[in-house]
Amino acid sequence: MWRGLSALATRAARAPRRLCARRSSGAGSWTPESTIFALSSGQGRCAIAVIRTSGPASGIALRSLTASREPPPARSACLHLLRHPRSGEPLDRALVLWFPGPRSFTGEDCVEFHVHGGPAVVSGVLQALGSVPELRPAEPGEFTRRAFAHGKLSLTEVEGLADLIHAETEAQRRQALRQLDGELGQLCRGWAKTLTKARPACSPSIPSLEKACEMPALAHVEAYIDFGEDGSLEEGVLEQVDRDVRTLEAALGSHLQDARRGQRLRSGVHVVVTGPPNAGKSSLVNLLSQKPVSIVSPEPGTTRDVLETPVDLAGFPVLLSDTAGLREGVGMAEQEGVRRARQRLEQADIILGVLDASDLASPSCCSFLDTVVAPLAAQSPTSSGQRFLLLLNKSDLLPTSPPASDTALLGTPHLLLSCLTGAGLDGLLQALKTELAAVCGDSSTGPPLLTRARHQHHLQSCLDALSHYQATTDLALAAEALRRARKHLSHLTGGGGTEEVLDLIFRDFCVGK
Repeated sequence: MWRGLSALATRAARAPRRLCARRSSGAGSWTPESTIFALSSGQGRCAIAVIRTSGPASGIALRSLTASREPPPARSACLHLLRHPRSGEPLDRALVLWFPGPRSFTGEDCVEFHVHGGPAVVSGVLQALGSVPELRPAEPGEFTRRAFAHGKLSLTEVEGLADLIHAETEAQRRQALRQLDGELGQLCRGWAKTLTKARPACSPSIPSLEKACEMPALAHVEAYIDFGEDGSLEEGVLEQVDRDVRTLEAALGSHLQDARRGQRLRSGVHVVVTGPPNAGKSSLVNLLSQKPVSIVSPEPGTTRDVLETPVDLAGFPVLLSDTAGLREGVGMAEQEGVRRARQRLEQADIILGVLDASDLASPSCCSFLDTVVAPLAAQSPTSSGQRFLLLLNKSDLLPTSPPASDTALLGTPHLLLSCLTGAGLDGLLQALKTELAAVCGDSSTGPPLLTRARHQHHLQSCLDALSHYQATTDLALAAEALRRARKHLSHLTGGGGTEEVLDLIFRDFCVGK
């Protein structure tokens, strides 16, 4: 790509406009204007409630409620009688912890009051803090936002903390904890380092090149623009940049091919139960959710709308959908239910097809096998993104050795199940665990998953910018493409993020976090 481009580099070096000015990030420039307080533990009666403050007036709040002249030893629990600053009325005996900044969660001076969890005690302490000058109630997520502003957490770690708070399954907890530990942020910073920092590749004998000697990729391209005609750069500098960019492209491309595993793990896998009428779909939904979600009736067409319920299956979050039985020639209300059922099938991540094992030769079963099972069985899971399990329900009605014709009729792997007796449930749960692991990935091993559309957007935009770098023969445009790629990696971890994006992320936190 770079063969014979010395003349272009010389012209670019003489151009009046410089394209290599590095844009500074405003992520760490936020300064708190007040001290905040909030209940950080859950609402309602409990043994212990945690109330905390953050900001420059935290020490004042501590002295006001404890009547102490000096704060207690840092990060040590001390027992104090809390009093209202104005009336002097005793409020509670509490453990008090003092966290002077910057060695605190937010990076500011913080105080934690561990009080008894009765509503009257909590309300009294909050009212007392509200009477202290310079203190105000915290907004949702404001403690974490201050931690982000002071560099205690990157934006991906903030998202991991939010996911950990909202985690309802083991897989969600493991994934959130990995992201909170900074794995995704470290990966992105490693990619950014490929664009900005690495080994020397030029002669350090020229003072103006000493800084550029510490950085390849973008720095090398810009150094070539400035000093290419001086002969001060080592041979093959731009070829090495090409190799680094190709390596980064491969890494980004591989990470983007995760089939939305992280997003499914965070928001839930869509599992849709489908089949002809009276196959036992609603019974299966009730069995998997362990509660009466759907009405079960021997009358065909009882379920006429899509009924959804969140379920924890084998540690994975699942949104389980019961749908209307698929058949033709019925009333308008049921036909609308069938239309919605087919629409939901197109949106499913995993499809559970249910047939009546004692009635496989019926027209409704044959139609379902031809129109739903056969097309799904013919395609690979990777081509459509959908996975399929065929279940033969009502196995308790089968004779000891079912007719061979029934088994041959299927032509696809299947599981026997009885929703009435529970026979075959363990096998179904194991098969579902395998399918869910394939859809969500392993949250405890492998590369960190992309849990938000924002992650996908910035990595794809970075990859697009690197493609423009490879396509251009103008060094100035190539340098601009590398800058754009670096900018998207920076935005992913919080550098230079807009206030609108930050507001969207922090609004999901509770007030005390």
